[in-house]
This record gives sequence, C-alpha cells and structure tokens, in this order.
Amino acid sequence: MPGNRNIMFLIIGALIVVVGVLGYNLYQTKKQPEGLQINVGPNGLKIQNK
Repeated sequence: MPGNRNIMFLIIGALIVVVGVLGYNLYQTKKQPEGLQINVGPNGLKIQNK
C-alpha cells in the first residue's frame, strides 16, 4: 500500500504544478502590454505611454 500512496502524492503534486503553470500563462495573457498605445476613436487620436 505505501506504493499506492506515493503515486497518489505524485499525481497530486503534478496537478498542482499544472494548475500553477496554467494560471501563470493566463495571467500573462490578461496583463496589459507595456510600451506605447495608440487609439483612434471618435474623439481623435490618443497616444499613451504605458
């Protein structure tokens, strides 16, 4: 039975790592990009430095 318990801990650890990596990737895609942002709208041209 100790072998089954070690495999269970290994699977749980791997799942925690996978959730962490996916969360970090989601955070990176949602984060505002740095640099220059140019918007053209009804009020004209707007340039912002981020």
